[in-house]
Amino acid sequence: MENAEDDREQGWRDLQQWNITDKDVVVGIAASGTTPYVIGALKACRENGIVTGSISCNPGSPVSEHADYPVEVVVGPEFVTGSTRMKSGTAQKLVLNMISTTVMIQLGRVEDNKMVNMQLSNEKLVDRGVKMVMEQLQLSDYETAKGLLLEYGSVKRAVESRK
Repeated sequence: MENAEDDREQGWRDLQQWNITDKDVVVGIAASGTTPYVIGALKACRENGIVTGSISCNPGSPVSEHADYPVEVVVGPEFVTGSTRMKSGTAQKLVLNMISTTVMIQLGRVEDNKMVNMQLSNEKLVDRGVKMVMEQLQLSDYETAKGLLLEYGSVKRAVESRK
């Protein structure tokens, strides 16, 4: 939507639709670190006792001032001015991947280096899960492992059912 990023109030209104509370953490993302939508949302979060983080690509940016945990990934000027997806967007995506991976580990969805509590949303993931069940339970029969996985819905629960 045109001009949406210039509205300091809209970010907080959008967040309220998700019923956020002080048990949540909100991470604002703004390549320049100056986007009013993001700054306004973070400011309102802090006023409501919600922990905040930010990811920007300029040191000492305004968005960092409104975050409890700012991350500034300084990548320098874009190769094509105005195309923030090239360097800034890529850097921010890497940081988001690190954050989401850390969250999955902390939630117990990863054991060793394997996602043991993943959504079984396609055949590739089911096959991967079956192989993990086979390995962890030392099963040689694919169909038995698949049956356990599908019955319990995750590698973690399937393995726990046999221990």
